[in-house]
Order: sequence, then C-alpha cells, then structure tokens
Amino acid sequence: PGLPTQTTMTDTAVLRARFRELHQSGCFVIPNPWDAGSARLLEQAGFRALASTSAGIAWSMAKRDNGVSLDATLARLREIVDAVDVPVNADFEGGFAIEPNDVATNVAKAIDTGISGLSIEDSTGDASNPLFDFALAVERIRAARRAIDASGSGVFLTARTEGFIVGRPDIDETVRRLSAFAEAGADCLYAPGIQRPEHISTVVRAVSPKPVNVLVGANFTTLADLAELGVRRVSVGGAFARVAFAAMVEAATELSAHGTFGGLATALTFAHLNSAFPPSA
Repeated sequence: PGLPTQTTMTDTAVLRARFRELHQSGCFVIPNPWDAGSARLLEQAGFRALASTSAGIAWSMAKRDNGVSLDATLARLREIVDAVDVPVNADFEGGFAIEPNDVATNVAKAIDTGISGLSIEDSTGDASNPLFDFALAVERIRAARRAIDASGSGVFLTARTEGFIVGRPDIDETVRRLSAFAEAGADCLYAPGIQRPEHISTVVRAVSPKPVNVLVGANFTTLADLAELGVRRVSVGGAFARVAFAAMVEAATELSAHGTFGGLATALTFAHLNSAFPPSA
C-alpha cells in the first residue's frame, strides 16, 4: 500500500549526470538487483542508484556466474533500466571479450541499453592464471574509456581488479592495478574482496581523488565505518540474490522435510508485491 503503480522514466542523459554527481561527495549504497522486479523493489526502498549483479542474473537463469551470454546480459540490462527511474550501473564482467578492441565494441553495445555506468574487471576465468597480464588489463580499461568517449554518452566507467576474490590477495598488486586503471581513464576504482580497514584506506589514498567502490557481501563492516575510511560507493554484489534464494530454499526445505509452512510467515503479501508494479498495458 502506498507504493507507486507506475514510473515516469527520466531522460537517460539526466540519469547519467545524476549518477556522476553521486560520486562527488559522501558515501552512497548501490544495491544489486538481478531482474526488473528486484530492481523496482530496491528503487522503492529509496536507493538513489542500482547496479546489476552478474551472479544474480546468472543464478536467475540457472547458470553459474559468468555463464550468461553477451546478448542475454544486454537484454537483462535493458529490462532493469526500463523498470526504474534511477541510474543503473552494469556489472559488465570482463567486457565479454579479451582483446581491447573487442571490449570497446561490447561497451558500445552496453551503452545503448541506457545504463548510466558500467564496470570492467581483469579476471580471466582461468584458475591457473586468474588475472589478465598487467599491460593487457590496463589497455582493456583504456579501450573501454575510448568507447565511452566516442559515444558522447557520459557513461561512468568503473575498473575492477579481482585479485582478492580469485586467489591473489596482494594489496600491493591491487593498488598497482587500480592506480594504472585510474590513469587509463577509469572514473571509479573497485577491488572486490578487500575487507581490512587498512587495505581499504590504502586503496582510497592511492587513487584519490577518484572514488572507490567497496563490496560488502557479509556483515563485516558498517556504512558509517566505510564512509569514515573515505569510501564513496558501497555495493552488495550477489548478496541480495543469495538472501532471496536462501529464504526460498529454507521455506522449501522445511516443507519438504517436515510438511510445515513456517517459512511462509515472513513473505511479503500478495497485495504489497502486486502494488509495487505497474498495471499491464
């Protein structure tokens, strides 16, 4: 009750400008929906921007993270963008390509979905060699920057280094890569997996004045603490998707094992959810 039944979509250029402004001061949360419905509910919870989660999108399609095609990802991004009236950042994985020119081509396609920002990461998917060679990783960010500049779109570029989540937790190498990505044209820097306050503050200082995104996928900190460290943006990655799936699996396991329905007690009401979405045309 009281939730809006329709949204007036703000001009894409306005959303992109608004997204850029959010990074200029303070600290804000950019939660991660995986489809149009979760995006709309997060918007109605009061968040000023959203970011897709590649993991959540993949799981919703019964696939593993990084197992969704470029075309399917672009389609899902359009659905999320069209569902809300706030800026949307795309988890664009590794740009769905290896070579810089191919990354640039795919970034241009992502821009056409109406996103306000996107991230490019440096993980290879190869456990034995999990990060792209340093020079190639930097050139991939440079190529993404060129594609954005050529589009004139003002899309906000986040560069990620994945060492802390692919078995290479080296803060010195993380700082080296993020600093190079900043010089290559990234607007925001991001090292998912860093949690220790000294690591976070080291990254913030290294790339200042450019903003830093920190991933919070578990209860290890607070927004106030991250703001105190100088973090500008906080995301949750696939955590909200994991919370949603956990609630369903818990209720289903109870029903299957015991024949009881206690897990349904915390469900949102039919009326609440129905009123959260616009009526069919």
